[in-house]
Amino acid sequence: MEQYPAIGIRPVIDARQMGIREKLEKKTRTMAENAKAIIEGSLCYGDGTPVKCVIYSGSIGCGEEAARCGKEFESQNVCATLSVTPSWCYGMETMDINPLTFKAVWGFNGTERPGAVYLACVMAAYNQMGLPAFSIYGEDVQDMEDDTVPEDVREKLLLFAKCAITAGSLREKAYVGIGSVSMGIAGSFLNPDLYLKYFGMRTEWIDMTEVLRRIQKEIYDKEEYEKALIWVKENCTEGMEPEPNRINGGHTPEEKDKDWEFNVKMTIIIRDILKGNEKLSRLGWKEEAYGRNAIAGGFQGQRMWTDWLPNGDFTEAILNSTFDWNGKKQPIAFATENDNLNGICQLFSNLLTGCASIFADVRTYWSPSAIERVSGWKPEGGAKDGFIHLINSGAACLDGSGAVKNEQGEGIMKPWWEMTEEDIDACLKAATWCPAELCQFRGGGFSSHFTTDACMPLTFLRLNMAAGIGPVLQLAEGYSIVLPEEVHSILDKRTDPTWPTTWFVPRLTGEGAFTDVYSVMANWGANHGVCAYGHIGAELITLASMLRIPVNMHNIEKKRIFRPHAWSTFGTFDLEPADFMACRTYGPLYR
Repeated sequence: MEQYPAIGIRPVIDARQMGIREKLEKKTRTMAENAKAIIEGSLCYGDGTPVKCVIYSGSIGCGEEAARCGKEFESQNVCATLSVTPSWCYGMETMDINPLTFKAVWGFNGTERPGAVYLACVMAAYNQMGLPAFSIYGEDVQDMEDDTVPEDVREKLLLFAKCAITAGSLREKAYVGIGSVSMGIAGSFLNPDLYLKYFGMRTEWIDMTEVLRRIQKEIYDKEEYEKALIWVKENCTEGMEPEPNRINGGHTPEEKDKDWEFNVKMTIIIRDILKGNEKLSRLGWKEEAYGRNAIAGGFQGQRMWTDWLPNGDFTEAILNSTFDWNGKKQPIAFATENDNLNGICQLFSNLLTGCASIFADVRTYWSPSAIERVSGWKPEGGAKDGFIHLINSGAACLDGSGAVKNEQGEGIMKPWWEMTEEDIDACLKAATWCPAELCQFRGGGFSSHFTTDACMPLTFLRLNMAAGIGPVLQLAEGYSIVLPEEVHSILDKRTDPTWPTTWFVPRLTGEGAFTDVYSVMANWGANHGVCAYGHIGAELITLASMLRIPVNMHNIEKKRIFRPHAWSTFGTFDLEPADFMACRTYGPLYR
């Protein structure tokens, strides 16, 4: 049974009896209950279950009570603590000193017994002791009897809680790499130190031959396989034959049928490797039934597999999507070419949004002059400054088509638990499955093909590794755009028109890497990136600070940035080098 990470709420109080503590108990408890209601009523875990908050059964006025609270939280899988108070309290005596919890303190902005004084006091203690904590303090003064939670406080409570739960969800889970390094891509190297020290995760390596063993030994649910194959035949329309196949000869209809059968088995088997499947135990395969406790994974594919076996595009696309033959489902972050540095970004995205995420190659920057020269169309609207062509060999989630619509008829991506049969059908109809180009994928297979046919808010992100620094995150908020059909066709055919395409425009600031679209492309750290649905740059920056990962490139306004209070001690004017220095000073959480 899943043991969810919880937010532990610590009611902190002035310890002085005989007139002070007694008058504060109700207000302090009300603050804790309000925070709990806001968090539990707004946030969900990756599987759609509402986030769980635990309020300490008492209040904390001294070190003994702080220790009792810590003991109580031990059995609740508390990954983060939120201390709340309306008054002055004793800083070092009441603070959370567990080095593995993410910490925040909400000090009530009042004048009677100001929580702001405690907030400042305890932040000084946290900073001095090397325990980063987030400071939450309302902008406007409130009366003591006012129990409403100001909007600015609410936003910070939710931002802290959402990111803490995301970070906590990684602990003791696994990234499972199936295969090894693909085509010399550095991001395919699965670094156990990175995962253990920064995420608290296990890394596991599975040889690709394990998939073949399970196919040959029939270690899969045959009933589900038959169900899935019927679903594929009814819903996965074959698309255009790639031009090289038309010239040189592609697979026969009989060979394509075999490819479909192989791909369906492969998808079920890889899901079982990652997540386990109790039915395998009943079939006599008890060890295989456990799975690998994976929260994410990836598949090498090229070239040791794809030179002679059907590629993994169908498997990757279906695992990454919010549905399959069993209906709606939680998307599994599953990286093409086993690029786990992209896969971990998919995981961040999935957990923060509940939506699927688009794995893509950062293929081409199209300048306005190049667009006009090639297509005859002068870019306008969202395309006026140029755009970036995001494309992948067919492994992108089908949700990325933008075929799901909201009430206004706008293309969106939904949290997986909100997907309807109508939504699933729209995504399936928006995609075709083109036979693999045999020059590149000699073993055949199928690649999903669609165009993101909607103007959607997206956040493009990537985790990179840099010698001497370690992990570094970069992100760009922006939008997908829809080109005139004729222009899209001309540009798309210059690469591989059988693969899924998203035309992406980052939001420009006129400075640094966001001076223009070309600069965004020029400063991108790798050949891959992830599109998360929505503008979640602020969440990613907060999450990165919890994980002690600096952010080297972003277009987020300063007022949206929320990091631990200690970050300000490293500088307040230029936040980027301050972030790098803070992350280096504190180091990874799980050393």
